[in-house]
Amino acid sequence: MKPQQSTEAARDEPLDEQDDAVIAVALKWSLVCLVGIAAIGTLAFAMSQRSEPVVVTESELSTVEVREAPVDSPPQVAFTDVSDQLGDGFVHRNAAAGAKLLPEMMGGGCAFLDFDADGDQDLLLVNSLSRWPWDGPEDGQSPAGATLLENDGSGRFTDVTDGSGFEEPMYGMGVATGDYDNDGLVDVFLSAVGRDRLLHNEGGGRFRDVTEEAGVGGGDGDWGTGCGWYDYDNDGDLDLFVCNYLKWTREFDESQNFQLIGGGRAYGRPQNFEGVFPFLYRNDGGGRFTEVAESAGLHVRNTATKVPVAKSLGLTFVDADEDGWIDVIVANDTVQNFLFHNQRDGTFRETAIDAGIAFDMNGAARGAMGIDVARFRDDGALGIAIGNFSNEMTALYVSYKGEMQFMDEAVSTGLGPSSRLELSFGLFFFDYDLDGRLDIFTANGHIEDEINRVQPSQHYEQAPHLFWNCGSQHDTEFVTVDASLAGEDLFAPMVGRGAAFADIDADGDLDLVVTAIGGPARLVRNDQQLGHDWLRFRLTGDSSNRDAIGAWVRVELADRVIERQVMPTRSYLSQVELPVTFGLGADPEVKSISVRWPDGSQQDVEYTGLNRTYDVLQQSADAQ
Repeated sequence: MKPQQSTEAARDEPLDEQDDAVIAVALKWSLVCLVGIAAIGTLAFAMSQRSEPVVVTESELSTVEVREAPVDSPPQVAFTDVSDQLGDGFVHRNAAAGAKLLPEMMGGGCAFLDFDADGDQDLLLVNSLSRWPWDGPEDGQSPAGATLLENDGSGRFTDVTDGSGFEEPMYGMGVATGDYDNDGLVDVFLSAVGRDRLLHNEGGGRFRDVTEEAGVGGGDGDWGTGCGWYDYDNDGDLDLFVCNYLKWTREFDESQNFQLIGGGRAYGRPQNFEGVFPFLYRNDGGGRFTEVAESAGLHVRNTATKVPVAKSLGLTFVDADEDGWIDVIVANDTVQNFLFHNQRDGTFRETAIDAGIAFDMNGAARGAMGIDVARFRDDGALGIAIGNFSNEMTALYVSYKGEMQFMDEAVSTGLGPSSRLELSFGLFFFDYDLDGRLDIFTANGHIEDEINRVQPSQHYEQAPHLFWNCGSQHDTEFVTVDASLAGEDLFAPMVGRGAAFADIDADGDLDLVVTAIGGPARLVRNDQQLGHDWLRFRLTGDSSNRDAIGAWVRVELADRVIERQVMPTRSYLSQVELPVTFGLGADPEVKSISVRWPDGSQQDVEYTGLNRTYDVLQQSADAQ
C-alpha cells in the first residue's frame, strides 16, 4: 500500500502547481483588461471635453544698450635694427652639442646701466659657455661671463670687456644692477648655473669680483635665474633677491631620456625636476651680506611632501598694497606664482593664491617666464603681466589702487588671445609712442629647435610681440601692432629670451635690446616722429637707497594722473634703465610733479618745461 500511496502523491503535486499557474495567468489578463477599459474611458472623457486654445502673448523686448567705443588704430612708429652699433657684435653661446641639456635653452639676460656715471645708458649682455666642461677644452671661442658695451651718447657702443672684470667665463643666466654700497657707482650681480658672481664697480670701467667676501655666491649645484636689488627692510641700502630655477644635474637630466614624438632627444620638462628655494641676501653694510630667505618666510614647501615648490624664473618688486613696504612677485615655471607680502618686520607671507595671481582662471599652473608690474591705467590700476609657455596666453592680473586682490583680465583686454600661440620670455610695460599709456612688449622663442616637426603651428624662432594700449575706454584695450605699423626690423623671428629698454640716443623715446639663445643680440632704435612730448627723471636717494629703487614719480596733467615706479628689475633675467620716462601725448598741461621716495617721504619737483631730463636729489624733511 505504501508504494501505491507514494505514487499517487507524487502524481498529485504537479497537478496542483499547474492549477495555480492557470489561475495566476487568468488573474493577470483580467487586470490587463481592467486597465485597458479604464484607459479607454479616460480617453473618451477627455475627448468629450472642449479644449481651450492656448493664448500666446509676445512680450515687448527692452532696448539693449551696446557700449561702442571709437576704434583707434596704432600709430605709425618705425623701429630700426641698429645691431651693427654693438661694437664687434655679440653672439650668445649656450654649449649645445646635441645632448640637449635644459640650461642650454634658458639663458641670456641683459641690462642697461650707466656704469661710468656719464649720464647715458651703457649695455651689459650675459653669456654662457661655448662648451660644457665635460665636453673637453674650449674651442677658442670661449666667451666672457658678460660683454660690457660703452655708449658714446648717440647709441653707438664699444666693447670694453677686456680689463673690465667680466672676462672670466661662467654659465651665466641673469643680471641685477644696483649701487649696493651707495658710493655713486652701479655694481653688477650675475646669476649662473653653478656659483653666482658679484662685481663691485671700482670706477674707471673696472669691476672687482667680491663674491666670496660679500657671501653671495650660492653653491656649485645651484641654478640662479632672475635676480634684483631692492630695499626690503627700509634701512636705506639695497638687499639682493636671487631666484633659483630647479634642482638640476647633468646626470639626472640625461637619465630622463626625454623624447620628441616621432623620435629624437628633447629638452627636459621642469615637472620632472625638484623645486628649490630662492636666496635673500640682507645687506649688512661694509660690503657684506647674510642669506636670510628661510627666516624671512621665503621657503615655500609642498604641504604634502614638504619639498620646495619654487621653480622660479621671472622677478619684480612693487609695494602692492601701498603700505610703505615693498613686496616681491615671482613667476614660476609649471607651479604656482608667488606674491610675498612684506610683513614690515623682516619677514614675508606668501599670498598669491589669496591675491589671485597664483594660477590661471581655471586654477592651473602655467609655464611662467618674464614678468613686469605697472600702473597702466589712468585710474591707478596695478597690472602684473606674465609671459607664459606656448599655447598659454600672457597673463594680465589687475587690482585697483591699494588692494591686493587681482583678476586676470588678459582675455577681456585683448592681450590674451593674441599672445596664446607664442612662447614668451622677456616682457615689459613701456610707452613706445609717448602717448602716456603703457604698452607691452614680449620677446618670444621656443625651447625646442625641432618643435615644428612635432607641432606644425609652432616654430623655434618666433616674432616678438608689441601691444599698443589704446585706453581702457575701448572694448579691446591692447591692440596687436604688426610690421605694417612698426617695420619689419622689430618683428623678424628670433629665439628671444632677455629683453630691456632704455633711451640710448637721448631723444626721449625708448629703444629696445633683445637677446637670443645661441645667436646675436638685437638692438632696435625707436624712430617715432609723432610729436608727442615727454619728461624723464633721474632720481638720487639720500635717506633712501641712492638708486631710489622703489620710488614712485607722479605727474599730474590737466586731464589725468600718470605714475611710474623706479624699478630696473623686470622682464626675463634682465634690467631696464634706472631713469623713468613719461610720455605725455600732444600739448599736455603739466600741473604738478612729485616723488614718493622708498622711505615714504614726499617731495615736490619744480616743473621747468617739457622734453627734458630732471635730476632729482632727495631732500630731507627740513629742507622741503
